[in-house]
Amino acid sequence: MGHEIDLLPVGEESKGGDAIALRFGNLRGEREEQTVMVVDGGYTDCGDALVEHIKKHYDTDRIDIVVSTHTDQDHICGLKTVLEKMRVGQLLMHLPWDHSATMERARTSTYWRGQLNDPARRMLEAAMELEAVARERGVEVVEPFAGIASKDGIFTVLGPSETYYEQLLTELVGQTTKSAAQLTYEAVVRKMLEAAKKLVPETWLDETLRDDGTTTPTNNASVVSLLEVDGMKLLLTGDAGIPALTRVLDELEESGFASGDLCFVQVPHHGSRNNVGPTMLDRLLGPMVNGITRGVACVSAPQKNPDNRHPAKKVTNAFLRRGYPVHATQGVALLHHHDAPERSGYGSAEPLPFHHVVEDDGGA
Repeated sequence: MGHEIDLLPVGEESKGGDAIALRFGNLRGEREEQTVMVVDGGYTDCGDALVEHIKKHYDTDRIDIVVSTHTDQDHICGLKTVLEKMRVGQLLMHLPWDHSATMERARTSTYWRGQLNDPARRMLEAAMELEAVARERGVEVVEPFAGIASKDGIFTVLGPSETYYEQLLTELVGQTTKSAAQLTYEAVVRKMLEAAKKLVPETWLDETLRDDGTTTPTNNASVVSLLEVDGMKLLLTGDAGIPALTRVLDELEESGFASGDLCFVQVPHHGSRNNVGPTMLDRLLGPMVNGITRGVACVSAPQKNPDNRHPAKKVTNAFLRRGYPVHATQGVALLHHHDAPERSGYGSAEPLPFHHVVEDDGGA
């Protein structure tokens, strides 16, 4: 049984996102012997790119499962195009109004929607738009909580659990709405902090990545999923942060997962240093090693990275130390495959190097 995972480039300049197509099964056989999936769709224009990619390289206009990991625009917008232009069997997406009385009230009332803070309103409106397209197209909608799996059991949702998702919603809707002046002030402060960052050295044994990164409730609500194809484990993380990924690891380890078991891992949130830390990475990937490759990591990253945020150099160093060299899209498509037909125009990609100088963020 083979598999292909395609990470398409998303965005321009320093804006990025996630748009992933994948399939598994007998990739040299008939369409009925394969499962085709899309995990996130990037911005709106990425939807057309996904459609054309699947038609050209997978030779089908039918997608078995579409997964919306979460409602950020750089992940969800292109999925509307995919649903409209392809035959889709099932859409996995969260329905926040089914888990929050506040969200349900806002879904049915424009007045109460206007009372939500900006992140909560954006989550609600993005989910409503995608669900409406799915219902119009007759696509089955299933909420992707831990334990949901494809019929063959190869694809499994690891997180979030329904309980954790509801906890995150409560946290999200409880946030105080910030004034325009406050938002402007925070943006200015962020720019000043970026400008003030200094460069610090890193060696193979001297790691500056910290365990104190924080992530928004929206990102922690990301679907984390696992593919197990012929004994190979492939992990997709969306924009999940340390709390979400730690919960997933707790459950995985109870089922016998050992660090370093992954042959493929998606670097979460485009390589942000806030989403991973050394302790969690040791549990997921294994302790630091020298000269050993355990698997491969891929990151959806923008073409330009002026602030060293997506991906952060200290993050790609951390993956490399643990035997997972990182490959970045940065304007080009990436393909990870096994037992799959050769593709014209595709070749080996060079991983990112070890960086001996990284930006010091002071643990912020």
